[in-house]
Amino acid sequence: MDIFGRFETAVADAVAGLVADGTLPAPPAGLPPVEPPRDPAHGDLASSAALELARSAGAAPRELATRLAFALARHPDVERAEVAGPGFVNLVLRRAAWEAEILRILEAGADYGRGPPRNEALPINVEYVSANPTGPLHMGHGRGAVVGDALANLLAFVGHRVEREYYINDAGAQVDALARSVHWRYREALGLVSGPVPSGLYPGSYLVPLGQELARELGPGLADAPEAQWLPAFRERAVAAMMADIREDLAALGIRHDRFTSEAELLARGAPARAEERLRAMGLVYDGRLPPPRGDVSDDWEPVDLPLFRSTAFGDDVDRPIRKSDGSWTYFGADMAYHAEKAERASALVDVWGADHAGTVKRIEAAVAALTGGRVPLTVKLVQMVRLFRGGEPVRMSKRAGDFVTLREVVEEVGRDVVRFMMLTKRPESPLDFDFVKVVEQSRDNPVFYVHYAHARIRSVERRAADAGLTPPADPPLDRLDDAELRHAKLLAQWPRVVTLAARALEPHRVAFFLQEVAGSFHALWNRGNDDPAFRILVDGDPGLSAARLALAQATAIVIRAGLGIMGVEPVEELH
Repeated sequence: MDIFGRFETAVADAVAGLVADGTLPAPPAGLPPVEPPRDPAHGDLASSAALELARSAGAAPRELATRLAFALARHPDVERAEVAGPGFVNLVLRRAAWEAEILRILEAGADYGRGPPRNEALPINVEYVSANPTGPLHMGHGRGAVVGDALANLLAFVGHRVEREYYINDAGAQVDALARSVHWRYREALGLVSGPVPSGLYPGSYLVPLGQELARELGPGLADAPEAQWLPAFRERAVAAMMADIREDLAALGIRHDRFTSEAELLARGAPARAEERLRAMGLVYDGRLPPPRGDVSDDWEPVDLPLFRSTAFGDDVDRPIRKSDGSWTYFGADMAYHAEKAERASALVDVWGADHAGTVKRIEAAVAALTGGRVPLTVKLVQMVRLFRGGEPVRMSKRAGDFVTLREVVEEVGRDVVRFMMLTKRPESPLDFDFVKVVEQSRDNPVFYVHYAHARIRSVERRAADAGLTPPADPPLDRLDDAELRHAKLLAQWPRVVTLAARALEPHRVAFFLQEVAGSFHALWNRGNDDPAFRILVDGDPGLSAARLALAQATAIVIRAGLGIMGVEPVEELH
C-alpha cells in the first residue's frame, strides 16, 4: 500500500477510536482522502476528516481535529501532527517514511501504483474513435483515439476489466455517398468520366485505388446500370476498404480495439425495434408531433406523427424522434439501440466523442438510463478539435484527402509517440494546437522532449554506473539524500494517488501533467550537478552517496515509465 493509502487507514483507525470512546455516535459511511497540503510548508499530508465528521458528532471541527491529531501523533511514521484552519489535521512525517517509500518504488518496479484486479463480473466498456468509414482518419479522430486508448490503459492499470470498442457507422446517407463516390472512381478508371469529382461526393484521391480495383474486377458491366443494381455491393466494398484503411491508421498510432460493432448489422438484426418495444412498454415512447423548427418555417413544412422518446423525463429539453417520416431509424434511434446492447455486457459505459456531438449527449444519457433502469452509468467525454501548424503557420491541406491532413501523414512525419504524448498535454475539452516544428524541438518548452530527456538522462547514468561497477545495494544509504532530493521523493510518492484519482475522474491527461512535473523536478536536481560536481548523481570517491542518488533516479525512471505506459508512449533510452 502506498503512503497515502496507509495514512487513510491510520485516519480511519483514529476515527474508529473516537467511535469506541463515544466521541462519535457511529462509524462514518466514508472518509475524505488524505492529500498533500496545497502549501508544502504546512506539512506532508493533510486530512479534512474532522470537518466532515463534525456535524454528525455535534462537536466543533477543531475539537475533533485536536483529538484526531493526538491519535495520529502516536503513529510511528509521524513526526508531528498539527491542527490548522477550521479543522484540518496536517502531518509531518519522519524522514524514514519517505526513505521507505523510495524502497517500495524500487521493489514494486512497474507495478508501483498499479491496482489489484477487481474481479468484476462485467468490464467497463470504452468506445472511442468510431469515425464514419468514409475516408482516412484526421487529427481530430487521432486525439479521440489517444484519449480513449489512454483512458482504457488507465482503467486497466488501476485494476478494472476493460473492453475497447469501435462503432462502425456504416449505414445512412453518408455511406451511400461513399458508395456513389467509389462508383464515380470506378467509371473514371474505365475512362468514362474525368475532371473534378461532382458535388456531394467525396473528392479525396484515397478512393482512386478502389475504383481501379473494381474496374479490373467487374469490367464495364455496372458503369451505366441503375443505382439500385450496384449501390449495395459498392457500399459493402467501400466500407470494407475504408475500415481496412482506418485499422492501419490506428495501428500506426498503436491503437487497438477488442470489438468492432457494425451499425448496418445492428439494424439488420432488429435491435432498434426491440429497444422501441421495451420503451413503449414503459410508456417512454409515444406517437406525437415535434414542434416546428425555430426561426422561419418554410411554406412546405407540415407536422408529422413520429415515434418520440420521452427524453424530457430525464432532463432533456424536448422529446426526441427515433424514426424518420419515411419509417427509417434516426441516428439517435440506432444509437439508442446500440448503447442498450453494450449495456448488457458492461458494468459502465464510457464514450469518447468529438465535441461536435455535444448536442446529443443528454438524449443518449437519457436513453441509457431508461433502458438499463439506471443500472449502467454512461459517461461521455468530449474531445475538442486539433489545429495544425507548421512554424506558426496553419496547415490545412492534404494530397491524399484533399481538404484535411490525415492522421497517417502526421504520424509518419513526427512519429507515433510524439502524437500520442501531445494529444494528452491539454484537457480534452480544450482545443489543442499541434505545431509540426515545435513538437520535435529539443527544448524544455516541448513536453514530449522534456519527459523523454529526463528518462534518457537516468538511463545514461545507469549505464555509467554499470561501467564503473557501481550497483546500488538493496538498502542504499538514503539518509544521505538532502532536502531537495527528499522533496523529489515526496513527489514520486504521489504517483499511486495521481493515477487513482485520474482513473476515478476518467482523465488520462492528469498522467501527462504529472510526468511533466516529475521531469521538471528531476531536471532541477540534475542541473545542480551541472553547477557543482558535488551534486551529481555519481560522485567520485563517494559510493554511498552515489548509491543513494542512483536509487532515487531509478525510482524516478520507474514512475516515468509507468506513466508513459498508460499514455501508450515508449520511454526513450537515449537522445541524440
